[in-house]
Amino acid sequence: MPMPTEAARDEVAVQPEPAMRTLRRGLKMSPELRVGLAGTLGLAVLATIGRVVVPVAVQQGVDHGLRAPGGPDLGATGRIVAVTLLVLSGTLFCSYLMNVRLFTVSETALANVRTRTFRHIHDLSMLHQQAERRGSLVSRVTGDVDQISQFLQWGGIILLVSLGQLIVTTAVMATYSWQLTLVVYLAFAPMIFAIRFFQRRLSRAYDTVRRHIGALLAAVGESVVGAEVIRAYGVARRTEERLDAAIERNRVAQLRAMRTTVASFSVGELVAGLALVGVIVVGLRLGIDGTLSVGRITAFLFLVLLFIQPVQVATEMLNEAQNAIAGWRRVLDIGDVAPDVADPGEHAGDLPAGPIEVRFEHVDFAYPHGPTVLRDVDLTIRAQSRVAVVGETGSGKTTFAKLLTRLMDPAEGRVVLSGVPLSEVGFGSLRRRVVMVPQDGFLFDTTVAANLRFARPDLSDEALLLAFQELGLADWVAALPHGIDTPVGERGEALSVGERQLVALARAYVADPDLLVLDEATSAVDPATEVRLQRTLDAVTRGRTTVAIAHRLSTAQAADEVIVFDRGEVVQRGPHAVLVAEPESVYGKLFASWLDQTREVVA
Repeated sequence: MPMPTEAARDEVAVQPEPAMRTLRRGLKMSPELRVGLAGTLGLAVLATIGRVVVPVAVQQGVDHGLRAPGGPDLGATGRIVAVTLLVLSGTLFCSYLMNVRLFTVSETALANVRTRTFRHIHDLSMLHQQAERRGSLVSRVTGDVDQISQFLQWGGIILLVSLGQLIVTTAVMATYSWQLTLVVYLAFAPMIFAIRFFQRRLSRAYDTVRRHIGALLAAVGESVVGAEVIRAYGVARRTEERLDAAIERNRVAQLRAMRTTVASFSVGELVAGLALVGVIVVGLRLGIDGTLSVGRITAFLFLVLLFIQPVQVATEMLNEAQNAIAGWRRVLDIGDVAPDVADPGEHAGDLPAGPIEVRFEHVDFAYPHGPTVLRDVDLTIRAQSRVAVVGETGSGKTTFAKLLTRLMDPAEGRVVLSGVPLSEVGFGSLRRRVVMVPQDGFLFDTTVAANLRFARPDLSDEALLLAFQELGLADWVAALPHGIDTPVGERGEALSVGERQLVALARAYVADPDLLVLDEATSAVDPATEVRLQRTLDAVTRGRTTVAIAHRLSTAQAADEVIVFDRGEVVQRGPHAVLVAEPESVYGKLFASWLDQTREVVA
């Protein structure tokens, strides 16, 4: 059955997690947000007093100043103005403190969220990371957390002030006239149901928006990283169409969300108008009856406007809140994924000192939703031996290397290093003692020296130069524009493919592991450099266990033993000289084919 397209998936109604549950989980993930929350709310209430003091001052000024029994009382009016200015100054200071507390707490909390999310993504298995689009994973740590931060720092301030304003305004309104206060609340009662209705719609809409933003970032990132391939194959137009489609899906999702937002805001405007009309009609009736003074009716109209403002703001903030909740939901969702290759933690053991022996005990492995790629692999690799693992493409060689270094765990059976099951070895001990050089020779965007110091941070420049000399690469380093201080560029792209591999090999060498795994680590190196490296690696690998996933069978010729994979099974093993003596065997055919290719290259 074909997989549904992104556009088709959007047509399916997605029922996201309820907003309140997301908020509870988010607060549990970010306990820092609760620090000083009561104090911040208290400051918010005090900050809003400055807003209601003006209507109160108007009422007092009208009733006791302008309409005083003996005529206008300028002294009373002056005192009212002075007290009003004093209260406004105090509330302004409270507002400043509230903003500082909210910004400090939210930035601290979300910095920790970013850190926890990144570390969790980093801890996820290679399988999970490969199943997710990289741009989508990056967007969870960047865009989604930024959306939460923006809402907490701006929407959060507005909501706190609005909440305080509603509380204080309601109290003052009730003091002036409980009848008019009841009119206001009856007018706004339908908003409770309207907000719940729009909240559910906005939750779904912004969940889709955040998902499309992640997909858009993934498409852009893929286009930038793959620019060379795009130009080489002349598929710029096709790539543009894919980007255009991602941008269009994001635009449509944003428009759907905004239409719902506009509808909710319009309902708020309608209810606000009804509340004002009701207050004017009932207020005039009470004024005629003498129940309310002119000053109280005038002040109450100001208070109604102050009451309407936070309610209207709440409908606007509902938009930002749902966007932030959708981002928080995506952050929490990735946090819910349990690493299937986890550090044993407090139960972790260390690898015994000395050379490492490798034991695979009836290991099976299958990628999710795929066929079994390794079947009943049962073998032992002696400590300090140099083993070459060979086989056709797709035979299981690289999977074998990933299981050996615990980038993945077996589906059945177990991997044992020096008598300790690999699943029981702490990551700290494992990564110090076992090093893998992958085929792509990934480098960080820094200098040659800094890339080697990822393995040994304490190495001096002199020690690094000595390492290159021992590897036979001193002349190559000297030829670089700035020697070991030469920048390698993003992913090492300032160097050639072969040069990247040289730096990756040197990094593994200075790490000084007891088990070195080379995943076709010399496949991108030119023949002359390979010969030089092979001579050096002969000395480097002496005294430590080395497993080389071999593409070029010259590696197999130099190994103590060759392990041959075919369709996920170990079909041969032994010294090169013994295996090559059987020309009709899997290894015999592989070696003959490699010799033919080598002769063609030389010719």
